[in-house]
Amino acid sequence: MLNVFLVENNASENLRENIADLMMGQMEQIGDSDSYTKLKVSIDLALEEGSTARIFAVEENERIIGLAFFNLALSLEKGGHYIWLNELYVHKEYRQKGIAKKLLLHIIFWAEQNDLKAIELETGVNNIATKKLYNSFGFYDIVSKRYGLDVF
Repeated sequence: MLNVFLVENNASENLRENIADLMMGQMEQIGDSDSYTKLKVSIDLALEEGSTARIFAVEENERIIGLAFFNLALSLEKGGHYIWLNELYVHKEYRQKGIAKKLLLHIIFWAEQNDLKAIELETGVNNIATKKLYNSFGFYDIVSKRYGLDVF
């Protein structure tokens, strides 16, 4: 049976490692296989008291098989807080089984319960299945060009 839950600040080291292990699959997909240490640091920072990051996890038989990692952001245009969904990832063996839908439903419900104004995210232009999933929930395209600068 699937269990979807918000990972708490006091999450065990074992749970944190299971989340990092799952996310290594995502990192390897995008060509960043040297990420385990970065993942662990990010997960620990996300779970610090006062962090604006949140993690929803999906567990089956004590194994983490999916997760959503997001941050709460503040928008002048929206007049309040919204979710920036950084990652929505399901282990490749569990895809096409409705797990991403379950995660999105939990995020949307959590956003409504916490009076958040919107959910925004970014996905690859060629990721047709993911775009189809988001569109089925009413997500719409926001046309913009994203810029970045790594500050070390």
